[in-house]
Formats: sequence, C-alpha cells, structure tokens
Amino acid sequence: QVQLVESGGGLVQPGGSLRLSCAASGSIFSIYTMGWYRQAPGKQRELVATITRGGTTVYSTSVKGRFTISRENAKNTVYLQMNNLKPEDTAVYYCNSQSLTEVNYWGQGTQVTVSS
Repeated sequence: QVQLVESGGGLVQPGGSLRLSCAASGSIFSIYTMGWYRQAPGKQRELVATITRGGTTVYSTSVKGRFTISRENAKNTVYLQMNNLKPEDTAVYYCNSQSLTEVNYWGQGTQVTVSS
C-alpha cells in the first residue's frame, strides 16, 4: 500500500501563488506516475497534472502555462507550483499515485481557495 500526505493548501487572492506538496510512503517502489487532481463543489474530480518517474508531464488545458508539476524521486515527493491563480481554481486538490498495473492511491485532499 501507498500512503500520500498533502500539504500547502490555503486561501490566496486572485493572481497569487501556492505550492502544494505530496509525500509518499509505504510501497513506493511500485509508484510510476504521481499527479494532482481537483474537485470543486458540485463537480466531478478532474485531472490537473501528472508526472511519470522519468519526468514526462501531462497538464489539463485549464492550467497549462500557470501550473508546474515536479517530482523528487529521492524524497518520494511531488509538487504543484500554482501561479496566477483564478477563482475557478478553487477546489479540493488530491494527490494521486499510480503503478504500472494502474493501482491507484489517493491522499486526503487539501483545500485551495482563490478569493479576494
């Protein structure tokens, strides 16, 4: 099993920045892809960004150019740098890990609120 612990959420004004972190523990050898998803009230959970062990990234079109995902394999940690935040980025952000056999684990979520 893999345990994921997120940190770094909070309240920020539009145009501001936040950095989320997610530390993995447990069966970390099985992790291939790590990523971030988000869920706003009344909406389905959606992909934000993912990164493979080799560093290949995927971004949703809504965050491309504003958010950057990175990964420190030695620390089993993935980061999400979020710049130029907009009110529509408000959501609970979840860390995800996926193995090559597509076994998924999720963190508990961290709230990001963008409001003036």
